[in-house]
Parts: sequence; structure tokens; C-alpha cells
Amino acid sequence: MKHETLYQELINDAGVISKLLDSVTQAEASYKPQPEAWSILEVLCHLYDEEREDFRAHLDLILHHPHEPWTPINPQDWVISRKYNQRDLAEMLSNFVDERRQSLSWLKSLLAPDWEIKYTSHWGSMKAGDMLSAWVAHDNLHIRQLVDLKRARLLNFTAPYDVRYAGDW
Repeated sequence: MKHETLYQELINDAGVISKLLDSVTQAEASYKPQPEAWSILEVLCHLYDEEREDFRAHLDLILHHPHEPWTPINPQDWVISRKYNQRDLAEMLSNFVDERRQSLSWLKSLLAPDWEIKYTSHWGSMKAGDMLSAWVAHDNLHIRQLVDLKRARLLNFTAPYDVRYAGDW
């Protein structure tokens, strides 16, 4: 595993997410292409909460407190209970970028982390390296989701014009 590459990916991903949301308005950010789908704003709020309450916190737990209980998370519930779609887009983007900076600073401060250390619970085992890798993969998953939502946004404001010439989606 190339830890420096994963670290750089976390830096790059924050930039990609920021750029993807540059031209999105508040109204567009809260738009859902289907009722059960997440909006751009909900994805961003999810990334912010996952940054603080899941990946950094759980990686720290694995590395430094592997015998303590796993802090439960409920991302699906948070979308509603934390009223993600009612939040301010600019504020949440700033919050996410700030949290990512804190995560990157924290990661850089680790002195010779043992990426092979395992956390074991009723759901199985996970190495610290697994968690770091999953963090980057999680970013990728939601960047793809944001791109899909941007595509739905595009189709909304280009109607009635046809975009088939661009190629298959």
C-alpha cells in the first residue's frame, strides 16, 4: 500500500469535490432527481459528517485504541435527522474542506503508524490500512455520485435540447 499516494488522493479529492460544486446554486444543490435519491447537498453533508465522525475517528480508534468499542454511525438516518437538505451549500462546503484539512494534518502528524494493526468486533476485522484505503474509496464513490447528480442538473437546464451527441452515459 502506498500511504503517500492515498494521502495525496485525499488532498486531490477535496479539490475535486470543491470544483464540482463551484457553479452549483443552493436550489440546484437541494434538487433530487428521484425522491429516494440524495441531493448534491445531502452528499456533501454526508462527506462532512463521515470526515469527522467516521473515517478519521475510526482510523484513530484502530491505530491508538483498538480495544475500545467502535463508535456507531448511522449515515442513512443522518440525512433526515440532521436535515442535510436544509443546510447552506457554501457553509457545508467550507466545513467539509476545513475538516479535510484537519484530517490531513492529523494524518501527517502520525509517527510510523502500524497500518497492519487490526480492529476486531462482532462484524469482523479491519486493519488500519483497510480504513485508510476505504476512506479514499469512499471519496471516489461520492465523487461519482456528485458527477451523476451534476449530469441530472445539466439535463434539467438543457431541456428541451438533446445531449445524445455527447455519447452514452
